[in-house]
Amino acid sequence: METEKKLVLLVDDNPATLQTGKNVLSTAYRVATAPSAVKLFEILQTNIPAIIILDIDIPEVNGYEIIKVLKHRPDTKCIPVIFLTGKTDPDDEVFGLNLGAVDYITKPFQPTLLRKRIEMHLLVEAQKKKLEKQSIELEECYNDMTEGKTQRAIERVKALLENSKA
Repeated sequence: METEKKLVLLVDDNPATLQTGKNVLSTAYRVATAPSAVKLFEILQTNIPAIIILDIDIPEVNGYEIIKVLKHRPDTKCIPVIFLTGKTDPDDEVFGLNLGAVDYITKPFQPTLLRKRIEMHLLVEAQKKKLEKQSIELEECYNDMTEGKTQRAIERVKALLENSKA
């Protein structure tokens, strides 16, 4: 059974960039596009993407302001954001990364590089979630041991080891 494609949300006010990005990414991902901050937040009301690709120079509300909002909302703060922008000044890149972006790609983008970076960041997110789950399970094992539930703790550890091999 094929797993459902992950949702990538591409935000840019340039229709050509949105179309090119959608063409490049749609073979591997479901792609939603938003030409503005308003449309982005409308989409987020009903869909939580695996990653957001965000232009900085968007009229009305720029990408820097958008990421500040995203990183302060409980439902969106953990979504990785990649800036995709025409800004090439290293200070802009550092500023964007300091705001919480996981990456910074300049336009015009190279399609293979964009796909690879998205793939890499989604893999990092999946590994992070797996580690968080294992940490919780290990804490439960520890609690079982301290409460004298040794056999239960041993069974949990065995299950953890089996799952880590998969």
